[in-house]
Amino acid sequence: MNLIITCPRHLEPETGDEIKDILEELGDSEAGVTITNMSGILTAETRLDPVEVVRKVKERLLDEPWSVRYCKRIIPIQQVIESKIDEIEKSVAGLSSQILEKETYRISIEKRNSDLSSKEMVTRIADKIKNRVSLEFPDRILLIEILGGKTGISVLKRSDILSTEKTRRSMSE
Repeated sequence: MNLIITCPRHLEPETGDEIKDILEELGDSEAGVTITNMSGILTAETRLDPVEVVRKVKERLLDEPWSVRYCKRIIPIQQVIESKIDEIEKSVAGLSSQILEKETYRISIEKRNSDLSSKEMVTRIADKIKNRVSLEFPDRILLIEILGGKTGISVLKRSDILSTEKTRRSMSE
């Protein structure tokens, strides 16, 4: 999985078709889309750069707001590991080098079907990163998406995550 897609509950099949069509239009006709056992959550595996996919879907949304009906959020994932605090800590240590020296960061954890302690994760990860923290306007978001036994981790800019609602809202301002 290198994309996590959220959608309204009970519209997972339609969302799966929509993301498959989008990925095919972008050049990946063999992308795999999986409807998870969590309501409103799908994952996708594409050969394309997941951050680039989000950028192109955002452009498409700005040109044709009606062209994306079911996908609510599209989140790029850089690394997938087992949902264990030690594994997460190791993975984050490797990816945190993407946060440049002067940049601020924030740790965002989204847990589904997991009882891992967010507080313990934040404490253990923050101890290893020397950059300043900014909860309001970070330069980078260290995103930890826990989906049961699998965890997706990414270091992203805020613009690398697509929220169709926020994008549409920004068009009307």
